[in-house]
Amino acid sequence: MLKKRTKIIILVAMVVLLGVTGYLNIALNNSVVDAGGSNITAYNYFDSYRTDRAATREEMIATYDAIISSADSSEEAKQEAENAKIALTAQMEQDLALEYSIKSLGYSDAIVTTSTNYINVIVKSGELTTTQVSQIMQLVLDQTDYTFNTIKVIPVE
Repeated sequence: MLKKRTKIIILVAMVVLLGVTGYLNIALNNSVVDAGGSNITAYNYFDSYRTDRAATREEMIATYDAIISSADSSEEAKQEAENAKIALTAQMEQDLALEYSIKSLGYSDAIVTTSTNYINVIVKSGELTTTQVSQIMQLVLDQTDYTFNTIKVIPVE
């Protein structure tokens, strides 16, 4: 029973931390004060997304570490947490490599979001031509195991 209770406590703590992170991100992004003392609207989709993604991933890694180091966790739970942590780390590396590769094509910014079934590529660009979309999709196809039908390229200004 203690094992189940520990898992529930960790899960609740992770959800609370995610909520606090989201609130702080919104609060800090909407009212940043510069050295002159005036308020500046500092909302940048790409920076905001990266901040949220980093916070969420840090919470997930902390949860996995807590399960791995807990004396109450079974060996099976520890192994599952370790495998999930390794998979998350690999996904983080792949996302970062794709983002830098897309930027190397001449785009000022890019975000890659992945799941087991799909990949979204969000590119800072007004509108993309068919050639540009094909170039981005080919890059993703070359560096991942995703198929053509599971890749979505989204331009954002």
